Amino acid sequence: MIEARHLRVLRAVAATGSFSAAGRELGCTQPAVSQQMKALETSVGTPLLVRSGREMRLTQAGEALVRHAAGILAGLTAAEEEVAAIAGLRAGRVRLVSFPSGSSTLVPTALAALRAAHPGTRVSLEEAEPPRSVRLLREGDCDIALAFRYEGASGAEEWDDLVVRPLLTDPLVGLVPEGHRLAGAASVPIAELADEPWIAGCPRCRGQLVEVCEGAGFTPRIDFATDDYPAVVGLVGAGLGVAVLPQLAIESVRPRGARTVALEPAVRREVVALTLPDLAQVPAVAATLDQLGRAAAR
Repeated sequence: MIEARHLRVLRAVAATGSFSAAGRELGCTQPAVSQQMKALETSVGTPLLVRSGREMRLTQAGEALVRHAAGILAGLTAAEEEVAAIAGLRAGRVRLVSFPSGSSTLVPTALAALRAAHPGTRVSLEEAEPPRSVRLLREGDCDIALAFRYEGASGAEEWDDLVVRPLLTDPLVGLVPEGHRLAGAASVPIAELADEPWIAGCPRCRGQLVEVCEGAGFTPRIDFATDDYPAVVGLVGAGLGVAVLPQLAIESVRPRGARTVALEPAVRREVVALTLPDLAQVPAVAATLDQLGRAAAR
């Protein structure tokens, strides 16, 4: 195997014409230069230098190797500089996947702080709900996935193979029209909404809604279902039904014509940032996780 240090010595010998002169240029002894040249010739299986009087002359193989050495060493130097830049957070790329309410609340604050601290780090953002976002992470299509799971939900997703950075606990709140009989209530037992028409959110949230309602003794009559939180709020505000949404989703939408109420019993979801164990050691990924944690703490 050809080693970069041997190529550097070969170039120095070719440029200076002798082992002793190459040693002076490289800051090592003549025997050390001779030893490295023997090791290189052993690696390639052919002589690279022949003595001509007091000078060393390249063989045809030596000339070919010196010709390629420039590009090899230049490429290696560039690679070393790029890796050093990434390790020092002067460069780097992070692929982030987030669910929509996380994208509109946690992500902007975190990425603004990351850019201010490390302007050379680039972050791409794609939206996906779990479990798809978690699948993208496991399949290598992203570096960090913002995800959530409901406390006590049946069939809770396992994340044992991932690095889990807890961010916050997000309560679910009821959403009713402004003129609703319960609009001024401090809190509402969810069973009080049993006879209402419902507007449901994303498929996972919809499943959680049905599970919570059935736990309270009724099955919700879902008149509308949409993944778009502003649409949910708009439908409730128009008096077309009631809904249950995560607090993060409410924070990202101005609920015109609708009022939020606390639910009994309390329903919460755990919001986390996920990555793979090896990726957690990458400086840009670690810095992004830290900023997501700080954004959640605010």
